[in-house]
Amino acid sequence: MRKKVFLTTMTLIGILPLTAQAAQDASDELRLIVPPWPGVTVKSEILAQLAEPLGYRVETLEVSSTVGYQTLQSDEADAFLAGWLPAQQESYDATMAAGAIVDLGNNVEGARMGFAVPGYVHEAGVTSAEQLADPETAERFDHRVYSIESGSTVTDMLENAIEADTYGLGDWEGMPSSTPGMLSEVAAAVDEDRWILFYGWTPHWMIPEYDVHILDDPESVFGKNNGQSDVKTIVAKRYTKANPNLTRLLDQFTFSADEQSEFISAFSLEERDLDAVAREWIEQHPERVASFLEGVTTYDGKEAQAAVEASL
Repeated sequence: MRKKVFLTTMTLIGILPLTAQAAQDASDELRLIVPPWPGVTVKSEILAQLAEPLGYRVETLEVSSTVGYQTLQSDEADAFLAGWLPAQQESYDATMAAGAIVDLGNNVEGARMGFAVPGYVHEAGVTSAEQLADPETAERFDHRVYSIESGSTVTDMLENAIEADTYGLGDWEGMPSSTPGMLSEVAAAVDEDRWILFYGWTPHWMIPEYDVHILDDPESVFGKNNGQSDVKTIVAKRYTKANPNLTRLLDQFTFSADEQSEFISAFSLEERDLDAVAREWIEQHPERVASFLEGVTTYDGKEAQAAVEASL
């Protein structure tokens, strides 16, 4: 089981001076920020199960994304595999402006978020958030829209839309809850073929489970391009400079939205053991694993692929 570190204090430490890239990593430790989201939880475990046979020690820090960006700046964490943008834009921009992080790009292709409906509602013709302004459509939804935790960035986005009467939502009621709470409402509605509007995103197991469709969002309530999102690998700048080998693994560690939805389903919906889900994914995707490890070595400079294969 991965060692988990719970942060209770923040120590502001200056960023280390930039140094020339070394041939060998300076540290055999990687501290990953892992908020309590199933996608990043499994993704981080897969990375750990690849890094540990290479001679690295991986710790997971169970903190929110907001605190996570602060830990990257204060030298309490090294990397974060769930930099959702634009949802985390404010934290991302502030940490980037401080010169504390390096953006290695998307680790998930095809991510998106926004107003969502089950498949039968979409088939009935509701395809755009603009249609929510229609009184009959609003009535079918009982003037309610469900979302995740109150205070989360996306729920703030939704509440701002209600306050601004975007899409005629001014007289709607926002229904924030936990993610499991929201999805239990979705499940109940689907069982009854009842219309429901909620905050949805991909990758997530909700997409195949409830045939979820994310509505067009021309007013960009959930971001530009109909809520298309980046899911970035964010690494502390000092770490990338001192540890080029593991940084290469982090840079090459990418998934499609469908791939991530698969292991989210196994872990979160089927409630399978985290270690087993990650190990099974590695065993069943040797070509993907090989692409992650291309040009990567063990901590002591040996061939990475052989070390991972020996661990399975």
